[in-house]
Amino acid sequence: MLLLKRKPWPKINLVFTIWLLAFTTSCSSYKDFQYMTEELEIPTRVFRADYAQAWQAALSVLKTYDLELQNQEAGVIKTAWIDNTLELNFADSFGSSDTVKSARFKVIVNVIKGFRGSREVTKVTIYKRQMVNHDFLTGWKIVPSDQILEETLLYRIERTLAIDNKLKKIEEQKSKEQEAKF
Repeated sequence: MLLLKRKPWPKINLVFTIWLLAFTTSCSSYKDFQYMTEELEIPTRVFRADYAQAWQAALSVLKTYDLELQNQEAGVIKTAWIDNTLELNFADSFGSSDTVKSARFKVIVNVIKGFRGSREVTKVTIYKRQMVNHDFLTGWKIVPSDQILEETLLYRIERTLAIDNKLKKIEEQKSKEQEAKF
C-alpha cells in the first residue's frame, strides 16, 4: 500500500493569496483616509465672550445667507445650499482645471460654551461643505474647502465681538459719568 504524502503547497498558496489580497486592498483606501484627515482641519476660534454674545455675532455675520437651521440650545447654525458655480468657474479660469457644470456649498457653524479658568469663553467652529458636479455622468463630488470663507467668517465674528465689547465699555463710562454728576 502506498501512502500518499500531502504536499505543503496548498497551505503556502492560501497564505500567499491572503497576504496578496490584504496588501492590495489596504493601500486602496489611503485616498479616503487622506481626504478625511484634510477635512478634519476645521477652522476654529475661541473668543472671550459669553455664549449669547457670540451667538448673536454669528447670526449677524450669517444674516446674508439663507438659514436652514438655527438652534441656539444645540449651538448649530446651518445655511441652505448656496449655488457658487460662477465663483468657482471664475476662480478656476486662471488655473488649469476644467470648468464645472454646477457647484454648491453649505456652511455649518457650531457655537460651544466653555470656561477658561473662571471666565466664560465661546468656541466657534465653521465648516464649509463644497460639492461640485462636473457632468451628469459623474454626479456630485465633495471637494475640500480652501477655507477662505471660513476664516473670513471667523474674522467677521471676531470684529463684531470687538465692536460690541467696545460699545459696552463706552456705555459703562457714560453711565459712570452720569452717576458722578448726580
